[in-house]
Amino acid sequence: MSMLANRIKRSFYLDSVALMRLSRELSDLSGIDDAALMMASETNKEILAAANMLDDAGRQAAANDLIIAVRGQQQASLVRALAQAETRLTAPKAANTGTTVKHRPRSVRGALKTNEHLNLALISVPGSYAAAEARKALRSGLNAMVFSDNVSIEQEIALKQEAAARDLLVMGPDCGTAIIDGVPLAFANKVPRGSIGIIGASGTGIQEVSCLIAHWGGGVSHAIGTGGRDLNDRVGGTTTHQALDRLQRDPATKTIVIISKPPGSTVAGSLVQRLHSIDKPIVLCFLGMPAMDVLPAHCQQAATLEEAALLALKTDGIAGQQPDAMHVDGQIMGLFAGGTLCAEAQFVLLEAGLSVASNAPIERATAWQPGGNHQAHSLIDLGADEFTAGRPHPMIEPYVRHDPLLAALNDPEIGIILLDCVLGYGSHQDPAGAIAETIKAGPETQPLIIASVTGTDADPQNAQKQAETLRSMGVLVAGSNAQAARLAVACHQ
Repeated sequence: MSMLANRIKRSFYLDSVALMRLSRELSDLSGIDDAALMMASETNKEILAAANMLDDAGRQAAANDLIIAVRGQQQASLVRALAQAETRLTAPKAANTGTTVKHRPRSVRGALKTNEHLNLALISVPGSYAAAEARKALRSGLNAMVFSDNVSIEQEIALKQEAAARDLLVMGPDCGTAIIDGVPLAFANKVPRGSIGIIGASGTGIQEVSCLIAHWGGGVSHAIGTGGRDLNDRVGGTTTHQALDRLQRDPATKTIVIISKPPGSTVAGSLVQRLHSIDKPIVLCFLGMPAMDVLPAHCQQAATLEEAALLALKTDGIAGQQPDAMHVDGQIMGLFAGGTLCAEAQFVLLEAGLSVASNAPIERATAWQPGGNHQAHSLIDLGADEFTAGRPHPMIEPYVRHDPLLAALNDPEIGIILLDCVLGYGSHQDPAGAIAETIKAGPETQPLIIASVTGTDADPQNAQKQAETLRSMGVLVAGSNAQAARLAVACHQ
């Protein structure tokens, strides 16, 4: 019979990525069956309880405490694991080398004291604190990029209204990607400077379009993230309208691309009206939205992220060659780190007449349930809340995909697996390597695996090397996410 032990570290915070990696390290110890380190929020305690990893001590932990939970066969193994966790958590973060450590400000005001010319603050704190920190930035004269999620829509509206009144910009909340004056922020890629400006409610949408533009010889002036709710009727598209104004005034921007899921009906009307006053070519990509017949002449509508990049470049060719399609029996299972890439793949399959189920369904797709039947092809956004509660996003920690990918590899009803591999600053150092490890752990006979790599050779991970890693495992690597989805359709039909 296995034994469980929880140890509580009072008022101790460590980010979820570091906690997950230490959890894996403890799980690999001899005599340990499972381990988890989580901040003691109510949500995380529910997760631990559901996994039978929470004891009475853990139930008493406060939200600012850290829970160390280990399960094993012998008390001695638990003691060793807890001791190792304590050692790792309390070890100095850096060795004393005798060199002077550069001062790192601990607040917005502290940062401004070190450099009065700063004009943007990137906010990445727990959601309950994010709005207050963003407000401090605005009142200090700074634009704000709010990476944090779990900020209420009421707080978002108030922040954006205050920012607009101060002629400042709030990107977010839940803004994962931006490129400002050539500087990649959060999950962004190293792409050439150029004349195409991007406005995106989606981080991975911005990444895919900017990387395709780079692959096909173009460059990006700015990529302004808005946060996923900006084009909601309640928020009103405040940041999108401000971004349009800024790109309209920017002499380096010649073409503007707007990426989002379909906007609210009221916002869509006001946005189309606003587009009539922009005198630069515009490409709209509202994934899953039918063609609009009220656009001004200088606007084009793209059905996919790939098409948006092509229209922005005004090119009619796609670099590279795709492998010949083959016929594969069985269902398609997509496991995506990027939510917008999942939405784009849904659109491609639906347009081909296939039935699609997803945990983040676009129009015409149905809701996916774990353990459901395979009557519809399943395309899953692994970055959704049900997969990331209490743990990092799969772009940061790709091992989040390990269990569902291993299950798909062993499922006899699945014939094709679709994957994305998203690179860039902020992403894991080797996402293709993590995918390869899971494939190695799978059965000898496996489904056909098709993947795309969102990134550039200038990214820290190097897109070419990542693609080579995938190909070495027998994965078909397509030139874009949309091409990967189309290849899956061709192989299935």
